[in-house]
Amino acid sequence: VQLVESGGGLVQPGGSLRLSCDVSGFSFDDYAIAWFRQVPEKEREGIAVISSSDSTTEYADSVKGRFTISFDDTKTTVYLQLNSPKPEDTTVYYCSADYANLLRLDPTDYGLWGQGTQVTVSP
Repeated sequence: VQLVESGGGLVQPGGSLRLSCDVSGFSFDDYAIAWFRQVPEKEREGIAVISSSDSTTEYADSVKGRFTISFDDTKTTVYLQLNSPKPEDTTVYYCSADYANLLRLDPTDYGLWGQGTQVTVSP
């Protein structure tokens, strides 16, 4: 199983940015893909998760209403659309997979991580 994040960069506050997580090597029919972020010296925070079976989603309160998680048509890419980002959203974003497909946002429930993609929100 391989997860590769991309799409990070510099975005202005109030702008938009779309992150991608390319997923490959899955042999399970039902799973969940989640996005996390981690500020240095702080715990990793789960912010959004989506189920492969019915595209049900869950969001952390910190991003609810601003970020949107979705699959592409082939379910080989998971997107995280960042709308109206704030400077405090600046950090490295990671995706991960949950074979249990339980829509969990606790990073301790996940064991496979991509390399991350840096998002910087600044004027």
